[in-house]
Amino acid sequence: MQICPCVWLFVCILCNGQSCAQAQQAFRSEPRNITLRMGATAVLRCEVLRASGTVQWAKDGLLLGPERSLPGFPRYSMIGNPKRGQYHLQIENAQLDDDTLYECQAGPSESSAAIVSYGAWVTVLIPPSKPFFEMDLATPWVAGKKYTLTCVAPDAKPVAEITLYKGESPFELEEVKAGRMLVLQCVSHSGNPLATLHWTKNGEVLSTTWEEDDAAQKSSSILRLKITPADNQAELCCESINLVSLSPLSVSRKITVLFEPEELTLSGSLVAIEGQELELSCYASSSNPPVDIRWWLGYKELNGTVVTMEEGANGGMTTMSNMTHRVSREEDGLKLTCEAFNKGTHFSKTQIAQLSVYYPPQKVWLDAPPQDVPLRSGTTVRLVCFSTGGNPTGTLTWFKQTSFDMGVARELVLVLAASDNMATYRCDSTNKAKKTISAHTKLMVHYLCCRFQGVEQAPRRAQFGGVSVLSSLLLNLSSQHHNQKVICQAYSPVLAEGANTFFQLNVLYPPEFSPDQPAEVQVVEDDMATIPLLVSANPEEVSCIWLHHREKLVKEGDLRYHWSDDYSLEIKNVTRKDAGVYTVECANEEGRNQTSIKLDVQYAPSVKAEKDPVFVNLGETADLICVADANPIISGMFSWKWLVRATQETQEDESGLLTIRDVTRAHAGLYRCTANNGIALPASVDVRLVVQFKPQLQKGPQWRKVASRGDGTTTAEVVCQAEGIPRVDFSWEKNGVRLDFANPRYEEQTVREGSFHTSTVRVVNVSALLDYAFFSCTARNSLGEDELDIQLVSTNHPDPPSSFRQVGVTHDSVTLEWIPGFNGGLQQRFRIRYRWDQSISSLYMDVFPPSATTFTVTGLQPVTTYNFSVNALNAIGESGYADNNAVLTITTKGQFGVTLIMFLMLCKLGASGLPAYLTVVLTVVFGVVLVLNSLGCFFGLRWKKRRGQTGNHNYLFIRGCESVPSITFCH
Repeated sequence: MQICPCVWLFVCILCNGQSCAQAQQAFRSEPRNITLRMGATAVLRCEVLRASGTVQWAKDGLLLGPERSLPGFPRYSMIGNPKRGQYHLQIENAQLDDDTLYECQAGPSESSAAIVSYGAWVTVLIPPSKPFFEMDLATPWVAGKKYTLTCVAPDAKPVAEITLYKGESPFELEEVKAGRMLVLQCVSHSGNPLATLHWTKNGEVLSTTWEEDDAAQKSSSILRLKITPADNQAELCCESINLVSLSPLSVSRKITVLFEPEELTLSGSLVAIEGQELELSCYASSSNPPVDIRWWLGYKELNGTVVTMEEGANGGMTTMSNMTHRVSREEDGLKLTCEAFNKGTHFSKTQIAQLSVYYPPQKVWLDAPPQDVPLRSGTTVRLVCFSTGGNPTGTLTWFKQTSFDMGVARELVLVLAASDNMATYRCDSTNKAKKTISAHTKLMVHYLCCRFQGVEQAPRRAQFGGVSVLSSLLLNLSSQHHNQKVICQAYSPVLAEGANTFFQLNVLYPPEFSPDQPAEVQVVEDDMATIPLLVSANPEEVSCIWLHHREKLVKEGDLRYHWSDDYSLEIKNVTRKDAGVYTVECANEEGRNQTSIKLDVQYAPSVKAEKDPVFVNLGETADLICVADANPIISGMFSWKWLVRATQETQEDESGLLTIRDVTRAHAGLYRCTANNGIALPASVDVRLVVQFKPQLQKGPQWRKVASRGDGTTTAEVVCQAEGIPRVDFSWEKNGVRLDFANPRYEEQTVREGSFHTSTVRVVNVSALLDYAFFSCTARNSLGEDELDIQLVSTNHPDPPSSFRQVGVTHDSVTLEWIPGFNGGLQQRFRIRYRWDQSISSLYMDVFPPSATTFTVTGLQPVTTYNFSVNALNAIGESGYADNNAVLTITTKGQFGVTLIMFLMLCKLGASGLPAYLTVVLTVVFGVVLVLNSLGCFFGLRWKKRRGQTGNHNYLFIRGCESVPSITFCH
């Protein structure tokens, strides 16, 4: 196979271009603004995809360096995993000089340009220092004299709020206690007629009742108001008015309501272990003035408290006191009192609770036989354990050797066996103080045991003159020997007879788990999980408990748990929180054993976008990331819908990454990330890609001119439209001079719809002398700019159309298309001129609708050559013909091809099984049509030749022209 050299050259250039194009580094996460108190630790996040340049931080423009320890800045360091592109900035012990702007920067490399993150502000807050008064408070004040008192709270960020207090309460004007009846009288003197009075509270009418005293020429109204906390800072106003008043007279008072807290709440645990710190809170609801809180334990006041006051309901203040106290056993049973009080209002309210302090038992001892006194096997022995002290009373538990649990009881009854010889029995006493003290003892047991030695001994004389043979057998027993038979067979060769007997083994062993016990169980979320338990033991009475996250599972704790007869665990409506390792502990009289089973709960993914929308500049690389929460996370779990060319889809753990290189405007729009791990339905999230590009102005002929009369009576609109992202701003010049929009004759308005931005300059009272000029429009954004000169001219005939071309052609019609020119400032329409090549005159056809730029000329002759032209018309005149009076020559098609195709289709149908008589009939019909068509073409050509010889006669044939508005025939 031969390939031309030009093809090889194209392939090489394409390959070289692809090998050189590498991905642009980009930010996966960028730093965000953070606010913290002075002395705290701040972490600014920065994660870079495909980092190829040097990554470092800039503080207010100053680069901190590429090393992760950041030498010279002892409180600064870069943390995170650099293999995952993590360069997080950590600032310890934040100070005021850390309050500034920070940026994360990735330097340029051979394969990528430099990138800079968005700036992130670190705001350091500083609590105010102790306030002070700027005046001499030691000098006595003189009654009746005016003084200015200034309070200063220094070193605060942000500025501190200052409240002045008189005594224990904030300095207010009118004060009244909640619950009391406030009686106010309003009097209006004179007036004719006497005034009408009404009371309002915060603008709402309270009373419209008043009395008139004609003798004293006054009106009076008494307001009786039951004060509630909601009336705090309310403004009471009395207004008076009569028929001739221009406006009402009024007097108002703002009242301050003193009210007590409705609730006093004591929260926190009142149970603690000796030596632990008790953390309690006492909360007083809103009150005015705010209350103080103190603590009492018994008759002792506690001082380790932190009090916080915040704004509450009805303009009051809430008080929260947090108390920390280390408890001792002497404080058990004491009453803990939280008291809210206010010395100024003589208010006091308490909450009392009883304190419980747990402490361990003090002493444990045993009542047991002496350790040096031997006991016979089979003897019953009672061991009694005693414990004193402790709160609550200790729980006694018996253990044999180190870990074999003998049960919870005060008295332990034993039937001695060989295994009890010198075995250690321990009694543990423990309680909720979680400290254990123990006492232990040992027993000396004498026992008799026969063992099978597995060796035959010499025969011995037996009763009745016989011989007895003794054989012993020694076995190392395991659980596999349980219930098996040991058979002893004796055979006499003299008698040729044998005798046998057997012994069935009863092997005692602790619980053992089957080799078939599964180590992992998989289940889908919301289904029922069954964790089987395959265990055997002797004795068969086995007790098993299940543990999850080191907590014992009980049916009462969660009704979803169910245990079958074989201790298998069933969990209904399993959730992902149920996943993990389950430990089952089984015990019988011989001991205990445990095993672990992992429950793997699989669930469908939920997915979210890492960043939405994603902004990228034209020609750069876009990274669209979606993150899923799913189990299992499988390869190929993520898919993207509506992908375009030059994309690369990758998966990193639980993240799906769609990379689009060399971004164009066609890439903008919604991308759908779908995560599917085969569990239930897939999950999707939409991510919008916004492609940023510099402005591009509309520059067609209709955009370069604007027409208007210049007689000072009309208004012209000069329109400039640009497409671009981000925001596009416009500036205007007229004949090279910046347009002054302070001039009332010029108005500018900008309309934005998506990526389209339209600026319209309205020229009011157009003057031919002043305004017929070139208006220059400049559209710019952060990526670049574009310019267009627009000429304001007088109304005139339209400009010729352009780009006149053929769109389609049939045997009797031609479809044409063109681009309209400037309309001259008036509505324009179009007219088609055409004639066949041997005609000396032309036909004209007006385009309908008038504004259409595509039109089909019908009623043409087959296989005929026509010349077409188009021009534009408006109320003033008409333009020249399109493309400098160019003529478009088009030849219509013939009908013979259609008839031939139909004939060939008929032949194909006949060959495929059409009845013979029907095939003959159809062939004759189409043959007649074919002959008539040929005769029509023959006589038509003869007529055309005769008509060409007699040029002094003009004929017009019009077919199918019902939709043509007007047809003009010209000589």
